[in-house]
Amino acid sequence: MKHFKTISEFHRFRELPPPQHPLLSVFRVDDVKHLHPDEPTNLVFDFYGISLKRVANVKVKYGQEPFDFNEGILSFMAPQQVISLAFERDEEIKQSGWVIYIHPDFLWNTPLAKTIKQYDFWDYTLREALYLSEKEEATINQIIENIQREYQANLDHFSKKIMIAQLESLLSYAERFYHRQFLTREKANHQLLTRLETLLEDYFASDDLARRGLPTVHYVADQLHLSPKYLSSVLRVLTGQTTQQHIHEKLIARAKEQLSTTDLTVSEIAYALGFEHLPSFSKLFKIKTSQSPLEFRQSFQ
Repeated sequence: MKHFKTISEFHRFRELPPPQHPLLSVFRVDDVKHLHPDEPTNLVFDFYGISLKRVANVKVKYGQEPFDFNEGILSFMAPQQVISLAFERDEEIKQSGWVIYIHPDFLWNTPLAKTIKQYDFWDYTLREALYLSEKEEATINQIIENIQREYQANLDHFSKKIMIAQLESLLSYAERFYHRQFLTREKANHQLLTRLETLLEDYFASDDLARRGLPTVHYVADQLHLSPKYLSSVLRVLTGQTTQQHIHEKLIARAKEQLSTTDLTVSEIAYALGFEHLPSFSKLFKIKTSQSPLEFRQSFQ
């Protein structure tokens, strides 16, 4: 594991010229020397990274999940995320594109310092990166080139303000393009919804639900091989609901079935559905249906 606390550390490690600014770096991917197979390939950073890359013959992994960079993609790395590199030996590594590193201290006392974490894509895994169209890639390239020109110019009172504005623009475009990606992958997303429905139906139909407890967002995302943030982002665009809301909808449907077709007490139903405390079940049921469990049951009598 190689841990980089500063951007300057990373530049020295990759034999790049010192950064023009200690808290910000912009450089072309093809200016970076290739890692030797014996060098550390598990890397963790204390700063943000934005990459627009095309890289042939290198596989990048988060955990055991490989990701192919042969397509032009935009990816985002938050501080403390671990990146693993795996080499395809005996093949020449070909790479192009841009990388921007931003230390959190660069954002200090700016509006972006408060809003940067609101973008869900910082928590997406690499396999959920943004695939850009040719036109979208040109837009992102233009913004990065604007940042680079300001980065390489003599710093003055306006430099930071201008670069922050360009970064905000880049993040806003990325958010728009991700929304487009969710909508254009109609077949894959329809299959995802089907898999989610099946997963939740099977979970709530299991005999040991009382022991297992309620399914968590992390559990559901893991079963679908997605990050929690990405799954919720897709569902919000497609259905207007988050993963947690989908879990609750399936839970309430199951509760309604039990209340209307069995003689089990409300407490027994709550426990069987994975709730440890009856008040938690009753509160959620009333929020979702505007009725208490008993009121709902009485409506069938």
